[in-house]
Amino acid sequence: MKFSTLHREEIVNQLKGETFDVLVIGGGITGGGIALDAESRGLKTALVEMQDFAAGTSSRSTKLVHGGLRYLKQFEIKMVAEVGKERAIVYENGPHVTTPEWMLLPIHQGGTFGKFSTSIGLRVYDFLAGVKKQERRKMLSAEETLAKEPLVKNSGLKGGGYYVEYRTDDARLTIEVMKAAVEKGATATNYTKVMELLYNNGKVIGALVQDLLTGDKYEIHAKKVVNAAGPWVDKIREMDHSKKGKVLQLSKGVHLVIDQSRFPLKQALYFDTPDGRMVFAIPRDGKAYVGTTDTFYNEDAVNPNMTVADRRYIINAINYMFPEVKISEKDIESSWAGVRPLIYEEGKSASEISRKDEIWESESGLLTIAGGKLTGYRKMAEIVVDRLVSIFQVEESRSFSPCQTKHLPVSGGDVGGSSNFNSYVDKMLKKGEEAGLTKAEAEHLTRMYGSNAAAVFNILEENAADAVKYNLPLPLFAKLIYGIEHEMVVTPIDFFNRRTGAILFDIQTVKKWKKQVLACMAEKLNWTEQVKNNYSLLLEQNLTAAVIPVDEQHESIRVVNGD
Repeated sequence: MKFSTLHREEIVNQLKGETFDVLVIGGGITGGGIALDAESRGLKTALVEMQDFAAGTSSRSTKLVHGGLRYLKQFEIKMVAEVGKERAIVYENGPHVTTPEWMLLPIHQGGTFGKFSTSIGLRVYDFLAGVKKQERRKMLSAEETLAKEPLVKNSGLKGGGYYVEYRTDDARLTIEVMKAAVEKGATATNYTKVMELLYNNGKVIGALVQDLLTGDKYEIHAKKVVNAAGPWVDKIREMDHSKKGKVLQLSKGVHLVIDQSRFPLKQALYFDTPDGRMVFAIPRDGKAYVGTTDTFYNEDAVNPNMTVADRRYIINAINYMFPEVKISEKDIESSWAGVRPLIYEEGKSASEISRKDEIWESESGLLTIAGGKLTGYRKMAEIVVDRLVSIFQVEESRSFSPCQTKHLPVSGGDVGGSSNFNSYVDKMLKKGEEAGLTKAEAEHLTRMYGSNAAAVFNILEENAADAVKYNLPLPLFAKLIYGIEHEMVVTPIDFFNRRTGAILFDIQTVKKWKKQVLACMAEKLNWTEQVKNNYSLLLEQNLTAAVIPVDEQHESIRVVNGD
């Protein structure tokens, strides 16, 4: 089954016409991981997502597959050990979407971490997480710390810890996991909302869904249903009349993006804030992004927005640790806000609530997975599918393959392992140049798409005239057509945000080429003029939200409208 917007009708017909072993509700990293694990073990799997894939929490994180150093401080030893080992697996299975990143932890007089406790903590962290020898922590003097990052506050600086985290593109990791599930045989679609659950003799047997693009409602039948809806898991539990006991508490996190001409950050950092929290500052593609906040959130989980207070908090944190840069509101180039689906713990602040995952099974048989972290998605999926397999073994006496995903590359990850990735990139450059790209463009696309780069280059060889027709740069055109044909891109925001990250890290490209991209998508996807105008308006709203806090937006809209 193809993972293509052009084959959407065929995908929908398959969802309508078959009885699946498992229906997964939720197309974030957790749902995608479950679909991949289940299908690779022999469970016929369907997945539906009411927005775009990764549109919720899975595209709005700090974009680190990290071992959770701060959980060591909270004595969550088991979590540190598990996610530390898992991040190495994520890297090995998808080196094109995950890369090691040395992280500097500056230590100041009176700060959150002391020099001795940091040294011991990082050593324990290395041990628990099974860190490779070449990536084990180093302790730095104040002079060595400033050499790594001269912008760090000099006053009271005692030294620093230096350790490895893993940077990722969270949305692309999710898409690659979803594509891998489809390549294994899963059937998945976005913009498909569960309206109600279906039952037989009190047991859940599927869902009535609505295609939000066509308005069509239809039933999907499955022997088991998994609720992996992230911030919306309690909504599904309410449909199942099983929302009791533990419930979700949403927490909002905001990140700001600043051009390196204003914030010339050399080195990724994990640093103190004035109120004793810790935040990240990470260089990426000529930008620096900083976050995150951590505040309880009870509003619309679909469209969480940055507020003036969120923006001010992060700017204050930057100027506290990097006093020479003097960042202000006008320096913010983009931002993103997301919600974390945490499991409520009475009396704890948002930062203190555990990130551990939990699984609940209701009387109807609905399996719900909640909590957890991006880094632990594969292990969470394994636990859920182990439970499903044990149920099927009892109910149907079926046998299944053991879990495959520990050594199963995600889509694009079939490059011979992380140690071979750079030589794989070098090998693909010639093919990219033959497709009309510069060497730098070919390298960029290969690093982005991994072992799928050949398919991207083939698009250029077969459709180069279309790039000229739509007046689009070759790399952007290749990404767009590949996105439509192989990554279920439905809207311009799917493309500019979750497939490319351009709204976050290259907003000028979005502004420059948005009309051409809209024109190309309109023709390829047979949009009416009304649909095209609607998507154009949505894109403008997203560009506004990326820069202007929600509590200032009404003023900017008045200016735009000339009121």
